[in-house]
Amino acid sequence: MDEPLITMDTPMEGGVEVPYLPNITIPSVLITRSLADNIKTALSRGERVNINLDWTEALPHPDSRVEYEFWTNSNDECGQKCSSQLEFIKEFRGAAQALERGGYTQFTPHYLTWYCPQDYLSTKQCQSQCVNGGRYCVPDPDLNISDGYEGRDVVIENLRQICFHKVANESGKPWLWWDYVTDFTIRCPMREKRYNKECAHITIQSLGIDPKKIDECMGDPQADADNPVLKAQQDAQIGSGSRGDVTMLPTLLINNRQYRGKLGRRAVLKAICAGFQETTEPAICLTEEIQTNECLENNGGCWQDKAANITACKDTFRGRKCECPVVQGVQFLGDGYTHCEAFTSLSCEINNGDCWKGSKDGNTYSACLAHPSNHTKACVCPQGFVGDGIHSCQDVDECKEKLACQCPDCKCKNTWGGFKCGCASKQIYVPQVDSCIGSAVEAKSSWTLIGVLLVALGAAALTGYAVYKYRFRRFMDAEIRSIMAQYMPLNSQADI
Repeated sequence: MDEPLITMDTPMEGGVEVPYLPNITIPSVLITRSLADNIKTALSRGERVNINLDWTEALPHPDSRVEYEFWTNSNDECGQKCSSQLEFIKEFRGAAQALERGGYTQFTPHYLTWYCPQDYLSTKQCQSQCVNGGRYCVPDPDLNISDGYEGRDVVIENLRQICFHKVANESGKPWLWWDYVTDFTIRCPMREKRYNKECAHITIQSLGIDPKKIDECMGDPQADADNPVLKAQQDAQIGSGSRGDVTMLPTLLINNRQYRGKLGRRAVLKAICAGFQETTEPAICLTEEIQTNECLENNGGCWQDKAANITACKDTFRGRKCECPVVQGVQFLGDGYTHCEAFTSLSCEINNGDCWKGSKDGNTYSACLAHPSNHTKACVCPQGFVGDGIHSCQDVDECKEKLACQCPDCKCKNTWGGFKCGCASKQIYVPQVDSCIGSAVEAKSSWTLIGVLLVALGAAALTGYAVYKYRFRRFMDAEIRSIMAQYMPLNSQADI
């Protein structure tokens, strides 16, 4: 029967198998029966079977943020299992904090607890290993209820660590949880009899968190009532959908999918990186330690402009993508494999739009012509040049082609990209009319004469206008007097 996969676990401290664990170095993995049957069938036909353990598509990767949970406990006296958890927290702290500070991940710590059956509430086992009237229990650290720390001590510290994360998260620094758990393990170990509230408060204060806020969050473990924080932990142990119940420690969930692999920094980081949507992975996921940069070989088969050092190859955790890039605010468009071209008003700023460009005698000319209205550009030789605008633009000799300076006395001198016009001695060039006029002195006299003529003409015009106004006024007065005389006598008329 093809059954669901289960999670393998290491034996408890004290088991007869424990001494042999360090000698087991052959990696092992559980697979489904259907997959096993396929492998055996292929082998029976003499086929070569290659099996790769890869996290690339093993986890959901819907967006640019990964949510992951780590189920653990604060006990440091349960042997190899507890030691491996605490060692992982120390080892993974730097990567975890970098990811969370950058907003790439959302981490939530959880702590596993059990409840004491109703019929055993009054027993010494329940009273020493449980809090809140037997509702939340943890096994005795050294499995000896008559000596050393009790299970209830572990429950209380677990509760404190949950509340530390809650308070730190409310202050905008959830990553401090990794510092607290690491520091508490070092400063407050059970073997030195420092696994207590006083040592915990000193550690909390050293991280800038108020211990009073932690105590308020913890509530009263002695009360025979539900503890909201611990009850939420028990509720979270129940699985839903594709996620099963959490029944063992340690358990790591990434994007609500149980991680089944080695509890080590590199292995877990690769699994978390597999949870990002492609091209949204943080830089830590693209290091040589985690994956191979496929863009380094033949540019990943993508388009590139070696002259401008621009490539469409984008390295990802799963391989590479050929996407036209955005460079200095300029969006390149194309298929990413054979063609990418800048299409904005800034198109000419990137490698001059792949158009011709030249400099000479302190002057620079470009054939790139951008059209901001429709986000396109064209390669057109500038005025004074001819050519295809892409590979070359040749200077036009305006003098030789008789395109400028054509007056009889003009002297033409060709320049790169333009020309200069001059005149014979004692003459000046007037570009508006493409002609030469006399020397500066003669020109000044000419302008003076013109000025006198203009003044005379102006005076004549004013005189004429005055005469016109006078005669027009006389005419109008005569007309008005003639009209009015028809209706009433005027003083100047003789009596009839």
